[in-house]
Amino acid sequence: MADQKFISAERPPQTSPPPETGVPRRRWRIAWLLGIGVLVNYFDRVNLSVSHDSLVAAFGISDVVFGYLSSAYNWTYAACQLPIGVVLDKLGVRRVGRVSTFLWTVASFAAAVTPNLSGFFGARFLLGVGEAPTFPANAKAIGMWFPSRARGLSTSLFDSAAKFAPAIGVPFIGAVLLAAGWRWSFAMTGVISFFYFLVFWRVYRDPAEDPELTEAERRYIEHHDSEGALEGQEAPSSSLGHLLVERKVIGLLLGFGAYNYVFYMLLYWLPTYLSSALRINLAHSFAYSSVPWIFATATDIGIGGWLVDHLIRRGCAASRVRRVVLISGTAFGLGILGAARAHDAMQALVWISISIGGLAAAAPVAWSLPSLIAVRADVGKVGGVINFSGQVSGIAASILTGYLVSASHSYFWAFAVAAAYLAVGIAGYVFLLGKIEPPAPRHEGAAAAGPA
Repeated sequence: MADQKFISAERPPQTSPPPETGVPRRRWRIAWLLGIGVLVNYFDRVNLSVSHDSLVAAFGISDVVFGYLSSAYNWTYAACQLPIGVVLDKLGVRRVGRVSTFLWTVASFAAAVTPNLSGFFGARFLLGVGEAPTFPANAKAIGMWFPSRARGLSTSLFDSAAKFAPAIGVPFIGAVLLAAGWRWSFAMTGVISFFYFLVFWRVYRDPAEDPELTEAERRYIEHHDSEGALEGQEAPSSSLGHLLVERKVIGLLLGFGAYNYVFYMLLYWLPTYLSSALRINLAHSFAYSSVPWIFATATDIGIGGWLVDHLIRRGCAASRVRRVVLISGTAFGLGILGAARAHDAMQALVWISISIGGLAAAAPVAWSLPSLIAVRADVGKVGGVINFSGQVSGIAASILTGYLVSASHSYFWAFAVAAAYLAVGIAGYVFLLGKIEPPAPRHEGAAAAGPA
């Protein structure tokens, strides 16, 4: 969650789609399965922030080293983003998902038993590899199980799980840690991951492989509207270099990078900020940390998912609806500046809730944009670039926060840098992204460079 969720259509629209009323809802079983998977793998991610003090004591590390340790996951996660799309297209969601869930299960158990810091780094590197396919695979699965006009809410189900996981995971994992120690907290997430591995192995099927999918629901799923990715047109592909200088791509890259910077800063550092900067005892900091994430879960589903879909279905201009939610939500993220000046827990939680709540509302819209601003042949490349940008920002957030806190013994500059990055991201959305629509068709000669 920080991570990629681009959707691309696979078949042309039908002239008279079957009505949604009366259609069985087996597709929602898949949406909930994917959401639970994100919930589980974010337990693995947030476990590190809960264990900050214990790891500092166990391995004798500083906040700077902890910053590097928290970024270790993002390094391998980012490195896997561009090739994982090719692997998914070749092997499919079911096979890749099984391997992925098994690897992140092993990584959790490895962290629990490692005897030294080097082994812990290795476990975090493996976790990044194991969880790298999660969001691309979820996006591909939603693309197969839902028509394009009904993907907002289904997408927000697994995006919001990235916010709900810290809300319930921090106090739950914190309770295990306080009762049994940090090694048992990682072992617990390993057990949960293993059970999800078994459920995913048993339940997930593509629509074409599901024997219980009815013909009525299959016809409903196969309908796609005309929005996004120049559906039905075989527009030429662009090189990666050409896409990197496209105004819309740059605007989305800046905005999404800013979102992910704040997301990972709070994911890894929020409990420590509450306990060290505001002098809240560790048990209470775990409980208080859940408040902003619960609020973010509600805005993600309610605004970024349901409200956006609802307004577009009622005939509101799709680009305008998405731009308003995207820009205003990211602007609310500037509430992080209020937390920089907070002197008590209540002030801090209000400002942080405003910040992450606004960003969460914007997140499902941002995840959907690669398929709405690129031709079909470029959606994968644009999604990979955007997700890579987000992970690099997550790495920067983890490391830079460690340096700033260590140097100033305060979180003021850490939050100020996050706000400055958000201002750049908002400018990217306003001045570079512009109207949310596919590019104008180009002649074959304009894409002489060919695919990257």
